Amino acid sequence: KKKVVSLNNMAEFYYPDSPSIRISKMDVIIPFSPDVPCDSNGQRMWWAFLASSMVTFFGGLFIILLWRTLNYLWTVCCHCNTKKKVGPYAYDTACKPLQTTKGSTETVAALSEVGWMTSVKDWAGVMISAQTLTGRVLVSCMLHSHLPIESCQNFYKDFTLQIDMAFNVFFLLYFGLRFIAANDKLWFWLEVNSVVDFFTVPPVFVSVYLNRSWLGLRFLRALRLIQFSEILQFLNILKTSNSIKLVNLCSIFISTWLTAAGFIHLVENSGDPWENFQNSQSLSYWECVYLLMVTMSTVGYGDVYAKTTLGRLFMVFFILGGLAMFARYVPEIAALILNRKKYGGSYNSTRGRKHIVVCGHITLESVSNFLKDFLHKDRDDVNVEIVFLHNISPNLELEALFKRHFTQVEFYQGSVLNPHDLARVKIESADACLILANKYCADPDAEDASNIMRVISIKNYHPKIRIITQMLQYHNKAHLLNIPSWNWKEGDDAICLAELKLGFIAQSCLAQGLSTMLANLFSMRSFIKIEEDTWQKYYLEGVANEMYTEYLSSAFVGLSFPTICELCYVKLKLLLIAIEYKSDIRESRYSSNQITLINPGNHVKMQEGTLGFFIASDAKEVKRALFYCKACHDDITDPKRIKKCGCKRLEEEQQSAVSPKKKQGNGNTRNSPNGSPKMMRHDPLLMPGKEQIENMDVNVKKYDSTGMFHWCQSKDIEKVILTRSEAAMTVLSGHVVVCIFGDAKSALVGLRNLVMPLRASNFHYHELKPIVFVGSLEYLKREWETLHNFPKVSILPGTPLSRADLRAVNINLCDMCVILSANQSNIDDASLQDKECILASLNIKSMQFDDSIGVLQATSQGFTLPGMDRSSPENSPVHGGLVRQASITTGANVPIITELVNDSNVQFLDQDDDDDPDTELYLTQPFACGTAFAVSVLDSLMSATYFNDNILTLIRTLVTGGATPELEGLLAEENALRGGYSTPQTLANRDRCRVAQLALYDGPFADLGDGGCYGDLFCKALKTYNMLCFGIYRLRDAHLNTQSHTSQCTKRYVITNPPYGFELVPSDLIFCLMQFDHNAGQSQASLTHSSHSSHSSSKKSSSVHSIPATNRTNRAKSRDSRDKQKMNRVGQEKTCFTDEPENAAYPRKSHCSHTANHQVIHQVNHQVNKNPYKSTNNLIPSIREVVDEY
Repeated sequence: KKKVVSLNNMAEFYYPDSPSIRISKMDVIIPFSPDVPCDSNGQRMWWAFLASSMVTFFGGLFIILLWRTLNYLWTVCCHCNTKKKVGPYAYDTACKPLQTTKGSTETVAALSEVGWMTSVKDWAGVMISAQTLTGRVLVSCMLHSHLPIESCQNFYKDFTLQIDMAFNVFFLLYFGLRFIAANDKLWFWLEVNSVVDFFTVPPVFVSVYLNRSWLGLRFLRALRLIQFSEILQFLNILKTSNSIKLVNLCSIFISTWLTAAGFIHLVENSGDPWENFQNSQSLSYWECVYLLMVTMSTVGYGDVYAKTTLGRLFMVFFILGGLAMFARYVPEIAALILNRKKYGGSYNSTRGRKHIVVCGHITLESVSNFLKDFLHKDRDDVNVEIVFLHNISPNLELEALFKRHFTQVEFYQGSVLNPHDLARVKIESADACLILANKYCADPDAEDASNIMRVISIKNYHPKIRIITQMLQYHNKAHLLNIPSWNWKEGDDAICLAELKLGFIAQSCLAQGLSTMLANLFSMRSFIKIEEDTWQKYYLEGVANEMYTEYLSSAFVGLSFPTICELCYVKLKLLLIAIEYKSDIRESRYSSNQITLINPGNHVKMQEGTLGFFIASDAKEVKRALFYCKACHDDITDPKRIKKCGCKRLEEEQQSAVSPKKKQGNGNTRNSPNGSPKMMRHDPLLMPGKEQIENMDVNVKKYDSTGMFHWCQSKDIEKVILTRSEAAMTVLSGHVVVCIFGDAKSALVGLRNLVMPLRASNFHYHELKPIVFVGSLEYLKREWETLHNFPKVSILPGTPLSRADLRAVNINLCDMCVILSANQSNIDDASLQDKECILASLNIKSMQFDDSIGVLQATSQGFTLPGMDRSSPENSPVHGGLVRQASITTGANVPIITELVNDSNVQFLDQDDDDDPDTELYLTQPFACGTAFAVSVLDSLMSATYFNDNILTLIRTLVTGGATPELEGLLAEENALRGGYSTPQTLANRDRCRVAQLALYDGPFADLGDGGCYGDLFCKALKTYNMLCFGIYRLRDAHLNTQSHTSQCTKRYVITNPPYGFELVPSDLIFCLMQFDHNAGQSQASLTHSSHSSHSSSKKSSSVHSIPATNRTNRAKSRDSRDKQKMNRVGQEKTCFTDEPENAAYPRKSHCSHTANHQVIHQVNHQVNKNPYKSTNNLIPSIREVVDEY
């Protein structure tokens, strides 16, 4: 029977049944077996094992020293003999060849030959280096030491001893290679690794000879762990400095700990030699490890302790060094482990699930806004994982946000500029990469440069990846075109925040409240139901609508756009506003064959595969347009019952849709349409002769080279600068006042993006609103380079906080006052970023104006519908009358839109509202009324563009006035608009829709304004005038139907896509898409102010709201007589200072204008104290404007 006791992972065998012999005091009884030819007396021979190690060490050391001594003596002898010789060479004391007596350096040929010893050293060095596979294996395998057992064993019968011998032979070989490769043999002999080999390898050979094994100093093998870090580096496992340092500390600490435990294990189990080994105690190796740990940590429980003198003496010295090592290494190891990147792993993609990578400006605000819209419940099932990549670890709040969305969101720490980090997030298999920008940075150009570098890095790693990036400045978009793999036709998009922000504000100048409506359409908002009959109820019902795309059913093939639009609205409860078709003609390398048409009109006939843009509250509702079948659904009245039918003809036609497939925004799969709608665009060559000659004047440049914008020759800024007195003498009405805060060091806002939509070519020249900039001249000089080609632009140097400057530009007669700031990003405190804009807004609202100015206001505040005769009483102007029911006497009624950076600052704009400071921006009264706009609402465009790249195209078409990729390419080349001659192609570009506001208090729709249904108005406007209605701009208290309330409040709010049976009131303004009127510019009689002056109707008193239907005709007749009298006065005044045949509303500064103005003021028998030179003309721009600029 054989029993095994585990010691240091080694088995100590003893045999209870075998004889044991006790002899003299110096002898001990050791177990032995009759099967093993061992010492029958049981005498221990530990000294033999120790002697083999000592002899090896000291013997080798003696040989090395002897060799060095002989070598030194030989070198001295050679040196002396060389001195005695006379030759051309001179040697120094080290016997090195120096310069010859002639001064040239020569080398003895014999010294240049490589000896065999050097070759062997090189070979050995290569063998043990980490540059070859053999070297890495040799260095790695040296750790596989086998801890031998302490017993009598037969080498030929014990398999474990044979394995131990094999490993030690390997160690001996490796020792020999290292010895040969070593340059300094003496230092190599004294190295720790060499000492380990001396005390571990020779005892193995002794054990073979004596048929016994001694535990000995085998524990020194643990010192090999110090090289564990080097081995991992050889194998390319450790690459970072932190990981190398961590492994080094751990290996030193553990090797020292295990080695010391091995020594205690040896002496405690052996005893003191001078005590005849009688004081030994049986301790396992792991008990010794435990003892050393409690000793280093100074705990010392006392359950295990050293009994031998050697063990106690060793513990005295070890506790000093162990305590120091423990106190130094353990905290450092803990710090490295705790400071390791928590988010440093790699993304593991899930089969059947796409993922996107989001990088750039990752903060709590940007991420929460993005996730709120991206993961909104109104979208189809979003089977997309979101991977955030940022080089800074998230804070606690952001980390909590990630945890709340852990099923769909993952965060990794890294940079997109590092290819290794891009590989970690699997960018090559990602569906898209979204780059967020810091909208509040102090240097927008630097932020754009950072994002462009991110695009370059990502495209360099994987050119096919789709990238959607935010840009702050419009002029920086041109740099993206320089990236070879950037391709917007494949889904790459740049969302320029300045372009869209100023475009939204510009559209509000044309139709107040439109910015709010469009912002709500592309943002995902949940429906909030309110039972009370308040304005919030109707506003929130419209907020629940979003914009979607879907292919039209084959049942619509051959129908005109207005017919399909009416059918969708009445039958399917969907609002179709635009279509996309594929054209076979490409005009340039920047243009696309995919063209988006907004409310194209009767001349467009649908074909198979037409993509429609819809306004609806849910993506599932839009499916009705695809599933509709006339044969199956014609008699269905409930649109919810319209499902995919079993009609084989419909299925075959749907299956015939042409591939390839392209990802659709609401989770659908879109097929590139095979056909396109038949279009018969307005051809200038088919016009009557007179109109054709006017439009085809090849000697005049009226528009830019693309035909999308009005253009004029560049003007020096001095020609458009007004002094305060000149501005006061200038007749300004129906204009746009832009209050801009900035200085010579402020970041550029990009005012060109504000002016371009106001100078779109689908307006006639006389419909253009004059623009007056009020601000620092130093700042406006920096912006002027991009503005000098636009007509009707003036500058009043000053400050928007000066009431004198505001009165000089007739702020009370403007169609819109825009308040912007270029200094918002230079302030650290977020609550103070909007202080200038808020102060300017409150300053205007507190101003008071003389009531007599109301009589002298603009005479034309509406538009004439195409084909209408203004002479007919029932075809009177649709928006506004010639005489105001009430004029602006207080600044609170001046139409203002204020740009905000911080959403929470919206609470300071309206002092009379009851909005909670924590209310979301879209729920506040200023935003619902269209008087405030924040750039944060554009964050929703990132997710909207990812799900549907057509949405961004439609938004750009609506808000930029016609900016196209072709125009962006030209601006990238020249950074300025280039004039072009009128050609049939460029003139055809004018034939596009624009947004207008339709007044109901008078005109052809007056019968529907008092209690009529919105659906009836929708159908009548669409059938009669091809106008597409899509919303209402209503007085805030219109639902109260009381004289007192409506007379007090003139604020309006936005209602998006009302239902068919929604009741109308006379004071409503209807948002509509109006067709381009080719005949509006034929004669001076048809001069109309832009149809988009929403504020004019907001200034009406409650009497307009409560006009009885029976009395409206009589009021209209009396109003027409007053209108004719005033038009005669206006005409007399105009003849005094204008000589422009087409643009009669464009005056020159003269003494006659002063006289006419004074006469008109005298006629109203009221003296204007502040400014006696204001005229009734509402279309007069800067007096410095050149009249014959066309």
